[in-house]
Amino acid sequence: MRAVERRLLRLLPRRAVLLLGVLAAGQGVLLVAQAELLVRAVAGLEAGPLPWLAAAVAGRAVLAWAVTLVAGRAAARAKRGLREALLRARADEAGGAGARVTLLTRGLDAVDPFFTGYVPQLLAACAVPPLVLARLFPADWASALVVAVTLPLVPVFGALVGMRTAALTGRQWGLLHRLGGHFRDVLAGLGTLRSFGRAGHQSRVVRELAGEHRRATVRALRVAFLSSLVLELVCALSVALVAVPVGLRLLEGRMAPATGLLVLVLTPEAYLPLRALGQRFHASAEGVAAAREAFAALDAPAPVAAPRGRVVAAGRAPEIVLEGVTVRYPGAERAALEGVSLRVAPGERVAVAGPSGAGKSTLLLVLAGLVSPASGRVLVDGVDLAQLDVREWRARLGWVPQRPHLFAASVADNIRLGDPHAGDERVREAARAAAAEEFIGELPRGYATVLGEGGAGLSAGQRQRLAIARAFLAGGAVMLLDEPTARLDLRSERALVEAAGRLLQGRTAVLVAHRPALLGAADRVVRLEGGRV
Repeated sequence: MRAVERRLLRLLPRRAVLLLGVLAAGQGVLLVAQAELLVRAVAGLEAGPLPWLAAAVAGRAVLAWAVTLVAGRAAARAKRGLREALLRARADEAGGAGARVTLLTRGLDAVDPFFTGYVPQLLAACAVPPLVLARLFPADWASALVVAVTLPLVPVFGALVGMRTAALTGRQWGLLHRLGGHFRDVLAGLGTLRSFGRAGHQSRVVRELAGEHRRATVRALRVAFLSSLVLELVCALSVALVAVPVGLRLLEGRMAPATGLLVLVLTPEAYLPLRALGQRFHASAEGVAAAREAFAALDAPAPVAAPRGRVVAAGRAPEIVLEGVTVRYPGAERAALEGVSLRVAPGERVAVAGPSGAGKSTLLLVLAGLVSPASGRVLVDGVDLAQLDVREWRARLGWVPQRPHLFAASVADNIRLGDPHAGDERVREAARAAAAEEFIGELPRGYATVLGEGGAGLSAGQRQRLAIARAFLAGGAVMLLDEPTARLDLRSERALVEAAGRLLQGRTAVLVAHRPALLGAADRVVRLEGGRV
């Protein structure tokens, strides 16, 4: 058993595992009793054992139902614990929100077959064969010896094929994880993709990912069918090694019919749990692959607090210089930024333009200290950004993203995120500067109006103006704007550009923009293409 499977087993309550083991042993005892009663009824031509035989069959059915119930409840509890741990974990989000959603939903749902199928069958495989052998040895030691010797062949062959299945299923899950994450992110940004004519390209990308996942699934199924063939063949040959000598001895009169019938009835039952275990293993392979990734996310080290470094004098707009900055994301074919050199003078407003995927947002992340360059450096008033106190630097930044997040709180509290200690008057001043006071006054309770999660109830332009108000309230000397006018109508864009002009006045600013109105608020326009200036 691999480490990830052992860890999954530890998620089950000990009481549940113990109860499943007892139920498996009970099924084994009833199986042997059922075989005895069947042989007595057939060989002795007696009707007396038939009611007891029916009771044994009914008992096995009840125990099978109890196994399903206990395993299902234990699986639900284990999955709930995993989901809660993943939601609490401060793990690396490099895979994106879409990939995490795929893991939390489809990924953890795929763990069900492990808990409800593989684990009960594993316990049955540990309990039933010894009970069958314990009855076979007194009946016919020669047949029992053949069964004991051939039984280990089933897990050996199953493991040989299972290792290949695990590798293929891991690849299949990885492709599904990538497909789900990419598809979710494409849906989230569909409006922007259509605006820039990139929807067709992303459709082709999703189609290619879906094709890769389909081919990986077919390969995994092919190996699963091969595994079933191998296990069936091994079990059939093993049963034949017992059945042929028993048949010959029955013909020669050297074995009692009742004994021979008992051996022939019990021998296949010794192999059945191991053969079914191989099938359950293949059914649970995808869930084990998903669990491996979930455990990797849980085991990821917590982010290390940024060390306190030098502090650049606050209160004035700094000079920002990029010298040969190169950024590479893991798994990407090319660099997001390649040798970018740029100087932004104190108080200068520089607009960065370029096609989608040119590296504009990455440039802002580098300036915010959220992404470290692979080579090159960023200087703030002549001091390397890597040597600065990151918290102090970010406290000087004003950030206006393309899709600002608003919380289920009052309008005033959402603006006050820029400065949690700001009073009501400063909040109103920031709203007036951001051209937001007019629509705030039209809300049912004005600044006390509680918004829905994500700013539900406000238009895109109104949400952007609240983000501008936050930046005003923060009062940082450096402003980073990431396409704040995207997806806005002309009236909202005009109001936002006027507010942005007031926000950027006297500050060092870098703004990502496509539309001419926002470009007009800049002193200089720099174009990025393929990660290069």
